[in-house]
Amino acid sequence: MVCRKEEKFLAYILVLPAVAILGILTLYPFGFMIYLSFHRWKASLPQIPKSFVGLSHFTRLFQDEFFWSAMSVTFRFLVFVVTIEFFLGLFLALILTRDVKGKSIIRTLFLLPMMLAPVAVGLIWRFILNDKVGILNYFFSVIHLPSQSWLGDVHTALGAIMLIDIWQWTPFMILVLLAGLQSLPEEPFEAAKIDGASAWQTFRFITLPLLKPAILIALLFRTIDAYRIFDIIFVTTYGGPVRSTEPLSLYVYRNGFRHYDMGYTAALSLIMLIIIIAISQGYLKLMARGE
Repeated sequence: MVCRKEEKFLAYILVLPAVAILGILTLYPFGFMIYLSFHRWKASLPQIPKSFVGLSHFTRLFQDEFFWSAMSVTFRFLVFVVTIEFFLGLFLALILTRDVKGKSIIRTLFLLPMMLAPVAVGLIWRFILNDKVGILNYFFSVIHLPSQSWLGDVHTALGAIMLIDIWQWTPFMILVLLAGLQSLPEEPFEAAKIDGASAWQTFRFITLPLLKPAILIALLFRTIDAYRIFDIIFVTTYGGPVRSTEPLSLYVYRNGFRHYDMGYTAALSLIMLIIIIAISQGYLKLMARGE
């Protein structure tokens, strides 16, 4: 008994540094964010003390047209890119499960965009989509089509950002779904073949149900990642033109690091966190149902 107590005590001592670091790096900033969301504090005027304002930041938030605009951009971007990436990723993953020549090379090429830093990807595409020297407009001129200001037009800017994200992150969907497809048991497929099931019936009633955990994991991670999109937009459009590509993450950044309104920024960050927790809980409940 004494030995076990000593072992437990030693375990707590060994874990304590990690818990302390976790508390300093996550719990304290999180608590400070909640504290700030109920106070007015301008970081540009540190001599003025923080003042308690209650829920005024949250009431201001729901009356803020720029907040709702950023919310609209975020969810349009999120729904579109995650949906396209999922269906495109599933289609390509199904192709890669078949015997295709040079399959290993194709897989490597598919994964290359995902390995690049988002800032580098944004800069590459910024040159590709440039309205004066971009290669895309050059090809348009070759086939006698008018050049477009892809990142400078309110009608095309968000679509161009979506295209960049789809190009970079569809490989993640391919990777997760391909791993899921390769881990499926062979027996149900053999039984379906014996029973004369068509390819569509096999896919609809066997592949998709068995692949559900991998699908939900892929969707969960991509949803979280797409929700906090920042890097690519920051280096391509900076939220323009006319805030047509400004997501919540960039709006929070503007308030915090351009206007130095830290109390309002904390309130915005808290709302962002609550939204993504709610979305994640929805995915986790769907996963739990499938068990």
